[in-house]
Amino acid sequence: MVNIKVREGESIEEAIRRFKRECEKNGVMQEIKKREFYKAPSVLKKEKLAETKRKIRRKMLKDSRKFRTA
Repeated sequence: MVNIKVREGESIEEAIRRFKRECEKNGVMQEIKKREFYKAPSVLKKEKLAETKRKIRRKMLKDSRKFRTA
């Protein structure tokens, strides 16, 4: 939950900008987009597996580059 207190002398536009920044920081919009459509559990599992594979591949590529320059 994002809470913003409007400061004394602060315009509404500035408060809205601060609110949007806080929402971005807390990942509110990302969570809304993620929950916008229903995904079957099998699809979620497949996506999670693909993300894990991608992270491992990136880590291996990064490590191999580290050893080449040394």
